[in-house]
Amino acid sequence: MAYSELIKSFGRIRTYLRSFYVYGFRHRDEFTEKSARSYDNERRRIESWLGDYMSFRQDADGRRVFLSVDSRSIPENPLYRAFRAKSFTGRDITLHFHILDILSSVGGLSITGMMDELSDRLSEFDPDEPPDESTVRKKLREYAALGLIKTEKRGRETFYVLSGDRTRISSWDAAAAFFSEAAPLGVIGSYIQDRLPEKFGQFRFKHHYILNALDSEVLCALFSAIGQRRLVTLAFRGQRRIVLPLKVFIGTQTGRQYILTWSPAHDRFSFIRTDRIDSAEAGDVFEFPAGLKARLDDFLSHVWGVTGNNFSRLEHIEMTVFAGEGEEHVVRRLEREKRCGTVVKVDDTHWRFSADVYDAREMLPWLRTFTGRISGLECTDARVIARFRGDFETLAQMYGGNNNAVS
Repeated sequence: MAYSELIKSFGRIRTYLRSFYVYGFRHRDEFTEKSARSYDNERRRIESWLGDYMSFRQDADGRRVFLSVDSRSIPENPLYRAFRAKSFTGRDITLHFHILDILSSVGGLSITGMMDELSDRLSEFDPDEPPDESTVRKKLREYAALGLIKTEKRGRETFYVLSGDRTRISSWDAAAAFFSEAAPLGVIGSYIQDRLPEKFGQFRFKHHYILNALDSEVLCALFSAIGQRRLVTLAFRGQRRIVLPLKVFIGTQTGRQYILTWSPAHDRFSFIRTDRIDSAEAGDVFEFPAGLKARLDDFLSHVWGVTGNNFSRLEHIEMTVFAGEGEEHVVRRLEREKRCGTVVKVDDTHWRFSADVYDAREMLPWLRTFTGRISGLECTDARVIARFRGDFETLAQMYGGNNNAVS
């Protein structure tokens, strides 16, 4: 197979990037899916897009290549470059320019008129047979779905008209630049920036979660299914599961994206990391069963992060925090960050946070941020208290102190 920078399927590149350059850091000899030549072709293809961000280390097994990016020095996610390398045929590009050029000079054409125009034009440049009507119809439907053209009924015939562009893209330069780096499906903002005479490059991000770009195709399919209330078939970890996607969650600490789903077969709410989903195939439109929305709201009222399901038992947790005179900011923070919990005043210097959640262990990082102020901590899951105390005992041993963090 000859090396080519262009790709037919982004899914293969996504898997390859994650396995070798992002999470795995595997060596060339560990590539067993295809031949070593395939590895070399994929490596060269990726390096043609991301060569400025490639690093390597040498160990006993050989050379390992990985991505190395300093968010302070890049205005745009470099992984978006992979989306611009989709392959196409000569016929695709020919029809693209001719169809849009024809429609830009007329008020609309039927399929018959379009075929006549294409035949006249292509006969002067292309010695091969002109495209058949079925191919042109498919291309017109594709452009209509993308919003490039509109369809109008004139009598019994369908006419195709070029869509008007009334948006001043240049006025959206800052918004598109921010969206491309901070929002899900930021690749859309990146494409908008491509149409600008000069990209807006003033933003820099302390926490720049560039790896989310690899999940864009999956996330786009999930958002579309949510909007149309369609079931989707998810392929992940060697299994396939039919679910109804409900809501996307994004971690503020890690930037990871999760999809909350409901399984009609098992009547279960559950979270799935999008970077573990290989594909998402849309299915039939699905009518919400009676009471599902109320049950969803009740489920979310007991979710702290992205773990647990409606078959789990609720766990009760309480934390008493000290806040003395002039420390009202501590109470304001409790109120601001309580999520599904409640905060009540115990006395002039103590406030109690309490919550009923499906998994109290995922609250531990947040609980630790009140170290030095916690005067009491209780949980129906003994493992949470044991883990919390154990962490401080370990720290006390490291620093030669006593553990009096929690009474």
